Amino acid sequence: MSLTKKMLVPTGANANVLIRLVVGAVFLNEGVLKFLYPIAQASGRFAKIGIPYPDFFGPFVATVETVCGLMVILGLLTRPAAIALFIDISVAIFSTKIPVLLGHGFLGFSLMKLDHYGFLSMVHEARTDFAMWFGLLFLLVTGPGRCSADALSART
Repeated sequence: MSLTKKMLVPTGANANVLIRLVVGAVFLNEGVLKFLYPIAQASGRFAKIGIPYPDFFGPFVATVETVCGLMVILGLLTRPAAIALFIDISVAIFSTKIPVLLGHGFLGFSLMKLDHYGFLSMVHEARTDFAMWFGLLFLLVTGPGRCSADALSART
């Protein structure tokens, strides 16, 4: 079986739907917020952070988070959607949490204003990011589970 075919074959337990619902809902919500409040959540925030081409990447990231979040909830092309979101959250961690860890800007990414910096502050600020990162990793390893659109399409 080819790697591409294997990525689309659902595996995992029925309870995988719980991880899909939580992870997908968080990304869906964040994507919608980026569309509703682009200055605070997308292009404006990206410009402050130091993300290049914020007027392009703001709507792009909003689209990825909205579409792929919904796909994860439905269990539709779950692994490809999880890969896109895994890249998304990894960039978020790299661009916003590494400066907090170091206590200064990093590779052009600016440092957010906090009371404290260092490892514990970074872990505190990244707790949701890490939860999403590991939830996506879980879905990449186990698949969407039996209660998914992927499982329905595999049965037919």
